Amino acid sequence: MASSSSPSVVKQDSLTSDPSTWEGSSLLSVTQITKSGLSLLHTTSQNMRNLVRTKGGDSRLQHKVLATVFYEASTRTSCSFQAAVSRLGGSFIHVDGQGNTSAKKKGETLSDTVRCLECYTDATVLRHPVQGSVGDVIATSLKPVLNAGDGVGEHPTQALLDLFTICDELDITPGGENLPDTLVVVLLGDLKHGRTVHSLAKLLARSVEGGQTLCKKLVLRYCAPPTLEMPSYIQDYANQFSGSVQQESYTDLQEAIKGANVLYVTRVQKERFATEEDYANVKGSYVVDANLMTLAPSKMIVMHPLPRVDEISTEVDSDSRAAYFRQMENGMFVRMALLALVLGKP
Repeated sequence: MASSSSPSVVKQDSLTSDPSTWEGSSLLSVTQITKSGLSLLHTTSQNMRNLVRTKGGDSRLQHKVLATVFYEASTRTSCSFQAAVSRLGGSFIHVDGQGNTSAKKKGETLSDTVRCLECYTDATVLRHPVQGSVGDVIATSLKPVLNAGDGVGEHPTQALLDLFTICDELDITPGGENLPDTLVVVLLGDLKHGRTVHSLAKLLARSVEGGQTLCKKLVLRYCAPPTLEMPSYIQDYANQFSGSVQQESYTDLQEAIKGANVLYVTRVQKERFATEEDYANVKGSYVVDANLMTLAPSKMIVMHPLPRVDEISTEVDSDSRAAYFRQMENGMFVRMALLALVLGKP
């Protein structure tokens, strides 16, 4: 358990199947979680789902207070964390860093803002538009900080709920028996700016090392408009696991989905472009519609971190393979599990 009098230290492969490794820890990156740690989180998330569906929740986090601090817009992440702590008997205070806060108006540093909030709370969920900012805060924080997105960097809790969804939809038990020989995941859309796909690609690659956790072989297919390709540093990271991971690049979506198990769609992020013209040049490059779904494998699931703009037609919503709203619900269960683990009440 991290000391309450010294900042928590983020270490790779530090969160394991031992719940004590999670207690008091911050979460900055998916690289902190071992394969056995993923199994623990998966089981705990399943338990949270059963709890909600049978009893609605419990009181294990009674008197615990969560700070949700968002300097970028959020609906799903902030609300699911707030629902998660509420379902477990805790409460939350919300800070809209974009809005009318004295901290922003008076020029207070981000680290000082979080240090002050720690005086009232037990953990913080933080989103900020500057890559690396959450790590800087964790370096000075005395209580757990969970990264809810740092610019175009990572979004680890999204990747964890995505992995849970993939396993749940495809009936895969992490570390269990009868793992699939090959798992083909297509990552589609704005792969340059999409922190969700950055974290997910890293997490999937880590999960298949040695072929004992998720599948024996992982195929990552990147399908993106020109200029929005997956960054080389993410591909370089996945290359560390080249014995179990194969990476491919496509421009033709119909080709990319052949034999796929998962189509993970992301929107083109207008807010990341310097000009309207740059955005207009790539907007609508790919659209998942009913016609595409007729060409897709019969058991291929479609995921999206949401919000969507026009990259998935609403006519796809009624297709049983559309998993994105189930994915959103899973977000609450996984975040319940994370809060319970880091606050020592799994």
